[in-house]
Amino acid sequence: MVSLNYHHLRYFWTVAREGSIARASLVSGLSKPTISGQIHQLEADLEEKLFAREGRRLVLTEAGRLAFRYADEIFSLGLEFQRSLKGHETGRPIRLLVGVVETLSKLIVQRLLAPALELPEPVNLVCREGRPERLFALLAIHELDVVLSDVPAGPPVGVRAFSHLLGGSAVSFFGTTELAACHRHKFPKCLDGAPMLLPSKDSALRRALEQWFDTEEIRPRVVGEFDDSALLKAFGQRGAGFFPAPSVIESDVRRVYQVRMMGRVEALGERYYAVSAERKLKNPAVVAITTAARDNFFG
Repeated sequence: MVSLNYHHLRYFWTVAREGSIARASLVSGLSKPTISGQIHQLEADLEEKLFAREGRRLVLTEAGRLAFRYADEIFSLGLEFQRSLKGHETGRPIRLLVGVVETLSKLIVQRLLAPALELPEPVNLVCREGRPERLFALLAIHELDVVLSDVPAGPPVGVRAFSHLLGGSAVSFFGTTELAACHRHKFPKCLDGAPMLLPSKDSALRRALEQWFDTEEIRPRVVGEFDDSALLKAFGQRGAGFFPAPSVIESDVRRVYQVRMMGRVEALGERYYAVSAERKLKNPAVVAITTAARDNFFG
Protein backbone atom coordinates (compact mmCIF):
# COMPACT_ATOMS: atom_id res chain seq x y z
CA MET A 1 0.00 0.00 0.00
CA VAL A 2 1.29 3.48 -0.94
CA SER A 3 2.01 5.71 2.06
CA LEU A 4 -0.53 8.47 2.50
CA ASN A 5 0.76 11.87 1.37
CA TYR A 6 -0.62 14.37 3.88
CA HIS A 7 0.09 17.33 1.60
CA HIS A 8 -2.21 15.80 -1.00
CA LEU A 9 -4.77 15.07 1.71
CA ARG A 10 -4.71 18.71 2.85
CA TYR A 11 -5.34 19.96 -0.68
CA PHE A 12 -8.29 17.57 -0.97
CA TRP A 13 -9.59 18.68 2.46
CA THR A 14 -9.33 22.34 1.48
CA VAL A 15 -11.27 21.81 -1.76
CA ALA A 16 -13.96 19.77 0.02
CA ARG A 17 -14.26 22.42 2.75
CA GLU A 18 -14.30 25.41 0.36
CA GLY A 19 -16.58 23.75 -2.18
CA SER A 20 -14.48 24.29 -5.31
CA ILE A 21 -10.93 24.22 -6.63
CA ALA A 22 -11.17 27.94 -7.46
CA ARG A 23 -11.96 28.94 -3.85
CA ALA A 24 -9.33 26.51 -2.55
CA SER A 25 -6.81 28.18 -4.86
CA LEU A 26 -7.58 31.61 -3.35
CA VAL A 27 -7.32 30.28 0.21
CA SER A 28 -4.09 28.33 -0.29
CA GLY A 29 -2.35 30.67 -2.72
CA LEU A 30 -1.68 27.79 -5.13
CA SER A 31 -2.72 27.57 -8.76
CA LYS A 32 -5.81 25.59 -9.75
CA PRO A 33 -3.80 23.13 -11.93
CA THR A 34 -1.45 22.44 -9.00
CA ILE A 35 -4.32 21.65 -6.63
CA SER A 36 -6.14 19.58 -9.25
CA GLY A 37 -3.00 17.57 -9.97
CA GLN A 38 -2.40 16.86 -6.27
CA ILE A 39 -5.97 15.59 -5.83
CA HIS A 40 -5.67 13.33 -8.89
CA GLN A 41 -2.47 11.91 -7.39
CA LEU A 42 -4.25 11.27 -4.07
CA GLU A 43 -7.08 9.48 -5.89
CA ALA A 44 -4.53 7.37 -7.76
CA ASP A 45 -2.75 6.45 -4.53
CA LEU A 46 -6.03 5.54 -2.80
CA GLU A 47 -7.47 3.90 -5.92
CA GLU A 48 -10.74 5.71 -5.21
CA LYS A 49 -12.57 8.64 -6.81
CA LEU A 50 -13.07 11.32 -4.18
CA PHE A 51 -15.01 13.83 -6.26
CA ALA A 52 -17.68 13.53 -8.94
CA ARG A 53 -19.03 16.25 -11.21
CA GLU A 54 -22.68 17.30 -11.11
CA GLY A 55 -22.94 19.92 -13.82
CA ARG A 56 -20.32 22.51 -12.94
CA ARG A 57 -20.14 21.49 -9.29
CA LEU A 58 -17.77 19.10 -7.56
CA VAL A 59 -19.49 16.77 -5.10
CA LEU A 60 -17.94 14.24 -2.76
CA THR A 61 -18.35 10.56 -3.55
CA GLU A 62 -19.02 8.07 -0.75
CA ALA A 63 -15.25 7.49 -0.48
CA GLY A 64 -14.76 11.26 -0.54
CA ARG A 65 -17.15 11.79 2.37
CA LEU A 66 -15.26 9.18 4.39
CA ALA A 67 -11.92 10.75 3.45
CA PHE A 68 -13.14 14.24 4.39
CA ARG A 69 -14.31 13.09 7.81
CA TYR A 70 -10.94 11.49 8.56
CA ALA A 71 -9.03 14.46 7.13
CA ASP A 72 -11.07 16.85 9.25
CA GLU A 73 -10.20 14.79 12.32
CA ILE A 74 -6.52 14.53 11.36
CA PHE A 75 -5.99 18.26 10.84
CA SER A 76 -8.07 19.17 13.89
CA LEU A 77 -5.88 16.86 15.96
CA GLY A 78 -2.78 18.44 14.44
CA LEU A 79 -3.95 21.88 15.52
CA GLU A 80 -4.82 20.56 18.97
CA PHE A 81 -1.34 19.01 19.23
CA GLN A 82 0.31 22.34 18.39
CA ARG A 83 -1.82 24.19 20.92
CA SER A 84 -1.08 21.60 23.60
CA LEU A 85 2.67 21.97 23.06
CA LYS A 86 2.28 25.69 23.64
CA GLY A 87 0.45 25.08 26.90
CA HIS A 88 -3.04 26.05 25.72
CA GLU A 89 -6.19 24.26 26.81
CA THR A 90 -7.65 22.60 23.73
CA GLY A 91 -11.28 22.93 24.81
CA ARG A 92 -12.08 20.40 22.10
CA PRO A 93 -15.12 18.30 23.06
CA ILE A 94 -15.39 14.59 22.48
CA ARG A 95 -17.77 14.20 19.54
CA LEU A 96 -20.25 11.38 20.10
CA LEU A 97 -22.46 10.38 17.15
CA VAL A 98 -25.20 8.04 18.39
CA GLY A 99 -27.82 6.17 16.39
CA VAL A 100 -30.99 5.35 18.31
CA VAL A 101 -33.41 2.68 17.08
CA GLU A 102 -36.72 4.53 16.90
CA THR A 103 -38.73 2.00 18.92
CA LEU A 104 -36.48 2.30 22.00
CA SER A 105 -37.97 4.02 25.05
CA LYS A 106 -36.71 7.60 25.17
CA LEU A 107 -36.46 7.32 28.95
CA ILE A 108 -34.15 4.30 28.53
CA VAL A 109 -32.05 6.16 25.94
CA GLN A 110 -31.71 9.23 28.17
CA ARG A 111 -30.59 7.09 31.11
CA LEU A 112 -28.09 5.21 28.93
CA LEU A 113 -26.54 8.36 27.45
CA ALA A 114 -26.41 10.38 30.69
CA PRO A 115 -23.00 8.99 31.84
CA ALA A 116 -21.36 10.29 28.64
CA LEU A 117 -22.41 13.84 29.53
CA GLU A 118 -21.01 13.45 33.05
CA LEU A 119 -17.41 12.89 31.91
CA PRO A 120 -14.79 15.46 33.01
CA GLU A 121 -14.17 16.28 29.35
CA PRO A 122 -16.84 18.20 27.40
CA VAL A 123 -18.92 15.98 25.09
CA ASN A 124 -20.73 17.07 21.94
CA LEU A 125 -23.64 14.61 21.66
CA VAL A 126 -25.40 14.13 18.31
CA CYS A 127 -28.33 11.67 18.11
CA ARG A 128 -29.80 10.19 14.94
CA GLU A 129 -33.02 8.16 15.13
CA GLY A 130 -34.17 5.55 12.63
CA ARG A 131 -34.68 1.91 11.78
CA PRO A 132 -31.90 -0.57 12.67
CA GLU A 133 -30.90 -1.35 9.09
CA ARG A 134 -30.43 2.35 8.24
CA LEU A 135 -28.45 3.06 11.40
CA PHE A 136 -26.20 0.02 10.95
CA ALA A 137 -25.49 1.19 7.38
CA LEU A 138 -24.44 4.62 8.70
CA LEU A 139 -22.26 2.88 11.29
CA ALA A 140 -20.52 0.93 8.53
CA ILE A 141 -19.43 4.14 6.74
CA HIS A 142 -18.33 5.75 10.03
CA GLU A 143 -21.18 8.27 10.14
CA LEU A 144 -22.01 7.00 13.64
CA ASP A 145 -19.84 5.97 16.60
CA VAL A 146 -22.40 3.63 18.17
CA VAL A 147 -25.99 2.46 17.73
CA LEU A 148 -28.30 1.83 20.70
CA SER A 149 -30.57 -1.03 19.71
CA ASP A 150 -32.91 -3.72 21.03
CA VAL A 151 -31.58 -6.17 18.43
CA PRO A 152 -27.99 -7.26 17.79
CA ALA A 153 -26.37 -6.64 14.42
CA GLY A 154 -26.58 -10.11 12.94
CA PRO A 155 -25.76 -11.36 9.42
CA PRO A 156 -29.01 -10.00 7.90
CA VAL A 157 -27.86 -6.38 8.29
CA GLY A 158 -24.99 -7.02 5.86
CA VAL A 159 -22.37 -4.89 7.63
CA ARG A 160 -19.42 -5.68 9.88
CA ALA A 161 -20.47 -4.66 13.38
CA PHE A 162 -20.08 -5.86 16.95
CA SER A 163 -22.97 -6.00 19.42
CA HIS A 164 -22.07 -5.27 23.05
CA LEU A 165 -24.83 -6.41 25.42
CA LEU A 166 -25.71 -3.68 27.93
CA GLY A 167 -28.37 -5.54 29.88
CA GLY A 168 -32.03 -6.51 29.88
CA SER A 169 -35.36 -5.72 31.45
CA ALA A 170 -38.74 -7.33 32.00
CA VAL A 171 -41.80 -5.60 30.52
CA SER A 172 -44.59 -3.90 32.49
CA PHE A 173 -48.03 -2.73 31.39
CA PHE A 174 -49.39 0.69 32.28
CA GLY A 175 -52.68 2.57 32.02
CA THR A 176 -54.57 5.49 33.46
CA THR A 177 -56.59 5.11 36.65
CA GLU A 178 -59.81 5.64 34.67
CA LEU A 179 -58.90 2.94 32.14
CA ALA A 180 -57.93 0.52 34.91
CA ALA A 181 -61.31 1.07 36.60
CA CYS A 182 -63.05 -0.18 33.44
CA HIS A 183 -60.95 -3.38 33.31
CA ARG A 184 -60.95 -4.79 36.82
CA HIS A 185 -59.94 -8.40 36.17
CA LYS A 186 -56.72 -9.60 37.72
CA PHE A 187 -53.61 -9.02 35.59
CA PRO A 188 -53.05 -10.18 32.89
CA LYS A 189 -56.72 -11.04 32.14
CA CYS A 190 -57.55 -7.34 32.50
CA LEU A 191 -55.82 -6.87 29.13
CA ASP A 192 -58.17 -9.25 27.30
CA GLY A 193 -60.45 -7.20 25.07
CA ALA A 194 -58.96 -3.96 26.41
CA PRO A 195 -57.66 -1.14 24.15
CA MET A 196 -53.93 -1.57 23.59
CA LEU A 197 -51.16 0.65 22.25
CA LEU A 198 -48.27 -1.32 20.76
CA PRO A 199 -44.91 -0.71 19.10
CA SER A 200 -44.75 -1.22 15.33
CA LYS A 201 -44.86 -4.71 13.87
CA ASP A 202 -41.17 -4.77 12.89
CA SER A 203 -39.92 -4.21 16.45
CA ALA A 204 -38.46 -7.02 18.55
CA LEU A 205 -40.81 -6.19 21.46
CA ARG A 206 -43.92 -6.37 19.24
CA ARG A 207 -43.04 -9.88 18.11
CA ALA A 208 -42.46 -10.99 21.70
CA LEU A 209 -45.73 -9.39 22.85
CA GLU A 210 -47.80 -11.15 20.18
CA GLN A 211 -46.29 -14.50 21.12
CA TRP A 212 -47.04 -13.86 24.81
CA PHE A 213 -50.64 -12.81 24.05
CA ASP A 214 -51.15 -16.09 22.17
CA THR A 215 -49.64 -18.14 25.00
CA GLU A 216 -51.84 -16.44 27.62
CA GLU A 217 -54.92 -16.51 25.32
CA ILE A 218 -55.27 -12.75 25.61
CA ARG A 219 -56.86 -10.83 22.74
CA PRO A 220 -56.39 -7.10 23.29
CA ARG A 221 -58.04 -4.57 20.97
CA VAL A 222 -55.14 -2.84 19.24
CA VAL A 223 -56.08 0.81 18.79
CA GLY A 224 -52.67 2.23 17.94
CA GLU A 225 -49.25 1.16 16.59
CA PHE A 226 -46.23 3.45 16.86
CA ASP A 227 -42.63 3.65 15.68
CA ASP A 228 -41.96 6.34 18.29
CA SER A 229 -42.14 5.06 21.87
CA ALA A 230 -42.62 8.54 23.32
CA LEU A 231 -45.66 9.12 21.12
CA LEU A 232 -47.05 5.75 22.20
CA LYS A 233 -46.76 6.74 25.87
CA ALA A 234 -48.28 10.15 25.18
CA PHE A 235 -51.41 8.46 23.86
CA GLY A 236 -51.35 6.13 26.87
CA GLN A 237 -51.19 9.14 29.16
CA ARG A 238 -54.44 10.39 27.57
CA GLY A 239 -56.18 7.07 28.31
CA ALA A 240 -56.28 5.76 24.74
CA GLY A 241 -55.17 2.31 25.86
CA PHE A 242 -52.87 0.21 28.00
CA PHE A 243 -49.24 0.18 26.88
CA PRO A 244 -46.01 -1.77 27.57
CA ALA A 245 -42.73 -0.27 28.76
CA PRO A 246 -39.48 -1.66 30.23
CA SER A 247 -39.82 -2.56 33.91
CA VAL A 248 -36.42 -1.00 34.66
CA ILE A 249 -38.02 2.45 34.23
CA GLU A 250 -41.35 1.71 35.96
CA SER A 251 -41.00 4.56 38.44
CA ASP A 252 -40.06 7.03 35.68
CA VAL A 253 -43.05 6.01 33.54
CA ARG A 254 -45.48 6.35 36.46
CA ARG A 255 -44.07 9.75 37.40
CA VAL A 256 -43.73 11.28 33.94
CA TYR A 257 -46.98 9.98 32.44
CA GLN A 258 -49.13 9.81 35.60
CA VAL A 259 -50.26 6.23 34.99
CA ARG A 260 -50.65 3.03 37.03
CA MET A 261 -48.52 -0.06 36.65
CA MET A 262 -50.95 -2.92 35.93
CA GLY A 263 -48.49 -5.81 36.09
CA ARG A 264 -45.05 -7.07 35.16
CA VAL A 265 -44.12 -9.92 32.79
CA GLU A 266 -40.66 -11.39 33.39
CA ALA A 267 -41.01 -13.66 30.35
CA LEU A 268 -41.05 -10.60 28.08
CA GLY A 269 -37.45 -9.68 28.69
CA GLU A 270 -36.02 -6.98 26.41
CA ARG A 271 -32.31 -6.76 25.69
CA TYR A 272 -30.32 -3.66 24.86
CA TYR A 273 -27.13 -3.41 22.82
CA ALA A 274 -24.46 -0.89 21.97
CA VAL A 275 -23.50 -1.77 18.40
CA SER A 276 -20.14 -0.51 17.16
CA ALA A 277 -17.91 -0.96 14.12
CA GLU A 278 -15.05 -2.03 16.38
CA ARG A 279 -14.69 -5.06 18.63
CA LYS A 280 -12.87 -3.12 21.36
CA LEU A 281 -14.57 0.13 22.33
CA LYS A 282 -12.19 3.12 22.37
CA ASN A 283 -14.32 6.25 22.41
CA PRO A 284 -14.30 7.29 26.11
CA ALA A 285 -17.93 8.43 25.92
CA VAL A 286 -19.06 5.05 24.54
CA VAL A 287 -17.01 3.26 27.21
CA ALA A 288 -18.73 5.37 29.89
CA ILE A 289 -22.15 4.42 28.48
CA THR A 290 -21.48 0.68 28.41
CA THR A 291 -19.78 0.58 31.82
CA ALA A 292 -22.54 2.51 33.59
CA ALA A 293 -25.27 0.44 31.90
CA ARG A 294 -23.78 -2.86 33.00
CA ASP A 295 -22.63 -1.84 36.47
CA ASN A 296 -25.44 0.49 37.54
CA PHE A 297 -28.53 0.82 35.36
CA PHE A 298 -29.18 -2.81 34.41
CA GLY A 299 -26.82 -4.30 36.98
